[in-house]
Amino acid sequence: MNNTWKVINEAGLHFFGKMNASISHEIKNVLAIINENAGLLEDLSGMADQDVPVDPARLKSIAGKIQQQVHRADVIVKNMNILAHSIDEQVKKVDPGELLVFMATLSKRLASMKGISFEPVMSENSPEIVTNPFLLETMLWRCLEFVMKAAGAEKTIEVSVQPNGQGIDINFTGLKVFGEKQSPSFPGEAEHALAGALGAKIAFNAEAEKIILSLPLKMQAAEPSG
Repeated sequence: MNNTWKVINEAGLHFFGKMNASISHEIKNVLAIINENAGLLEDLSGMADQDVPVDPARLKSIAGKIQQQVHRADVIVKNMNILAHSIDEQVKKVDPGELLVFMATLSKRLASMKGISFEPVMSENSPEIVTNPFLLETMLWRCLEFVMKAAGAEKTIEVSVQPNGQGIDINFTGLKVFGEKQSPSFPGEAEHALAGALGAKIAFNAEAEKIILSLPLKMQAAEPSG
């Protein structure tokens, strides 16, 4: 395996591990809330055993909270499943808008810890593209991870997708750290390697305070060389 693919694989493993760690934290939070409400139900059951009147509305409220957390866990696990299956096919057709929403959802917990919010903005005429889903997810995460450090005081990053005539542009807007210069550390080796594999380009627009990730309508599949 050449060095480029080694860098890409390391970036992919870092992304996959980061997302799974975040997902596991979310699941633990859900279980903690369910456990807390189960404890309340146990307390109320003990009161009923001692012929202490129990308010039915309170029971209904606790049951509703448990159902909400079960639904929350179901969504979390579904997203984890989508992430896991993104490695099934090396090249496939994807909707970049849907992928942006998915990545914003995956990154929500990590972003909220930094006080950042992502706002995906969809273009109605944005085409589907043929690409490697997992590599693109990894690339998007590298961009999101960087822009979380570069957000301005508003702490809001707008992520949008639009056609550019030859493919699509994914824009990360709301960056405040560049001035007239781009970051010396981004894009780094991993971003350049991922961009090369995806047939993508990364550009900065300091005036518009954004990063532009340009992707072709169809990437050329590439195999790691020995």
